[in-house]
Amino acid sequence: MKVLVVNAGSSSIKYQVFDMTDESVLAKGLVDRVGIPGTTLEHKPAGKDEVVIKRDLPDHTEGMKLVLDVLVNPEYGCIKSMDEIGAVGHRVVHGGEDFSASVVIDDNVKIHI
Repeated sequence: MKVLVVNAGSSSIKYQVFDMTDESVLAKGLVDRVGIPGTTLEHKPAGKDEVVIKRDLPDHTEGMKLVLDVLVNPEYGCIKSMDEIGAVGHRVVHGGEDFSASVVIDDNVKIHI
């Protein structure tokens, strides 16, 4: 199974794609300055050269669209289709005292975060 892990901050998106069969990192990257002029995506697929894309992105929705596009790009992507992703994890810092470890998001978790 392949897992996409995301950490979206106020003006950045960090991500990694793992192949859980051997726990290897297939790609990692950073979209910096989301919503600020001069947005840059730095994408490093395993065994390939880093790719840098400079494109102003108005918000995190557009930033994630770009991330997903580079992940499946035939030249520098790390997967052929998003169907290869079996799970997505996201860092949430609003768990407070309710959550001290990773949890599956359900209706109860949504209430508490």
